[in-house]
Amino acid sequence: MVRRGELYRVSKPTKRDPKSFRVFVIVGRQEVIASNYSTVICAPVYSNCLGLETEVEIDIDEGLKHHSCIRCDELYSLPKAMLTNYVGTLPEQKLEQLNSALKVALVIK
Repeated sequence: MVRRGELYRVSKPTKRDPKSFRVFVIVGRQEVIASNYSTVICAPVYSNCLGLETEVEIDIDEGLKHHSCIRCDELYSLPKAMLTNYVGTLPEQKLEQLNSALKVALVIK
């Protein structure tokens, strides 16, 4: 079962993405992830960081090959069936940063 905070490499996740694959982080609630619901909310990971407060910096400690950023301004609902190529898991400190970035992105106080 997939879990919140896990990173997965997804092949051609959207038609408009120029990459042949992209890493995504599961950001949805664990209750929904564990349910029979067929999709989960994910945030994409980009190798270029823009310095936004809605980004979370990650790197090889989280299973990546180089420094990257999770972009919380760009959320996707991906089928669970696409999440098969496990990359790594965010540590607690990064999950807290992810929560903060999502609050800013979704204008939640």
